[in-house]
Amino acid sequence: MGELAYRNHWRETKGPERYRRGLYIFRKRTMQYPQLAAFDIPDSLTACTRRERSTTPLQALNLLNDPVFFEAAQGLATRIIREMPGAVDGRVDYAFRLSIAREPSKREMDRLLRYYEQQKELMLRDPETAEKLYPANGIEGVDRTEAAAWVSVSTVLLNLDEFITRN
Repeated sequence: MGELAYRNHWRETKGPERYRRGLYIFRKRTMQYPQLAAFDIPDSLTACTRRERSTTPLQALNLLNDPVFFEAAQGLATRIIREMPGAVDGRVDYAFRLSIAREPSKREMDRLLRYYEQQKELMLRDPETAEKLYPANGIEGVDRTEAAAWVSVSTVLLNLDEFITRN
């Protein structure tokens, strides 16, 4: 029993349970779930009527490096490629609408298009990185460098404050 109460790490769940909603995360009083702690989880011993809003570097690191968000970026990239064939600007607009639920401004669109082109060029020069971002079991008929570039764009969208916080 002592080992369970004071274990200093969380094991990654395998199988279908891995994708259960965050609402059902088992809470330990002796150690908070790291991702929830980074995003200011309320104290479990008192009522919480309103969540405090904060932005910290640790939150940004979680959004960029946590396997949950990386898999979400891969899923978003897959969805963009499957559901929006055609021009890159149409895909950027679609990705933005899916993620942020509004149209991108001209400046946002230009920056994301430029970022996509930079990432695609990077993936062409470094196929090993493209393989890490979008493994071989990807979408049939889709160039891995393009898919990996969309994973990078998706990561940017999922890391926006507008995506994470609710007003």
